[in-house]
Amino acid sequence: AFLGYEPYDKVGYNSGNSRNGSYSRQFETKYGTVQLSIPRDRNGNFSPALLPAYGRRDDHLEEMVIKLYQTGVTTREISDIIERMYGHHYSPATISNISKATQENVATFHERSLEANYSVLFLDGTYLPLRRGTVSKECIHIALGITPEGQKAVLGYEIAPNENNASWSTLLDKLQNQGIQQVSLVVTDGFKGLEQIISQAYPLAKQQRCLIHISRNLASKVKRADRAVILEQFKTIYRAENLEMAVQALENFIAEWKPKYRKVMESLENTDNLLTFYQFTYQIWHSIYSTNLIESLNKEIKRQ
Repeated sequence: AFLGYEPYDKVGYNSGNSRNGSYSRQFETKYGTVQLSIPRDRNGNFSPALLPAYGRRDDHLEEMVIKLYQTGVTTREISDIIERMYGHHYSPATISNISKATQENVATFHERSLEANYSVLFLDGTYLPLRRGTVSKECIHIALGITPEGQKAVLGYEIAPNENNASWSTLLDKLQNQGIQQVSLVVTDGFKGLEQIISQAYPLAKQQRCLIHISRNLASKVKRADRAVILEQFKTIYRAENLEMAVQALENFIAEWKPKYRKVMESLENTDNLLTFYQFTYQIWHSIYSTNLIESLNKEIKRQ
């Protein structure tokens, strides 16, 4: 099919290219080593569509190496594990090279161009065990964006020992350098100082506090006997039919519980950007009053 004619067909005479035997190649998979016979042509143009050029192992094995490396297993230990599990011998140098290739992919990710405009930007920090000589949990500051067409993607991330505003500022600076000029709404969990950093980077962007985080905070500060009722009443605030009804529900909620939980309700009164999402089309309200979208991503990352 590649040459366009069958073996010994006269059509191939003087065509400029012809079959030239085959060569052997080993390909390592999670099922064992496969011995392959790869056809050759005189001009050296043919390459198998199902096998990567010069590749000697499938993606599953590389993913296994990377995951083991990230959890702190040494290159020599990884080599032994792969050999025991799959019968392949990878030298520590090969393990190191696989990890370096991953680092190059990461650099490409951080340098790629992004869209100029995003409808929603979700910012959230999550802790993962990372390998830097030793293994310890560090904070991954993650930005997830949704385009006006509804396409969502991880835009960037920044790693630090703990969540901090310097890392958030660095991440937003990088996103600007990658091309993001305008954001309509930024949804966050209310990390102290983050709202000011967002305003500096994108002064025209509206901001929304994650109401699920607010709800969890309420649950942790009220008595167990009141918890179910309070949380159910709080839901009426972000499930109202419009902004006016939401404002009224918030006022009623605070008025009812302030005598018993004064500090908690005063804190709620002083919290900005609780109901910003009502300014957007109602079809997306349930997606933008919390950071649940990016938290789902974080859970998937941890599961991997």
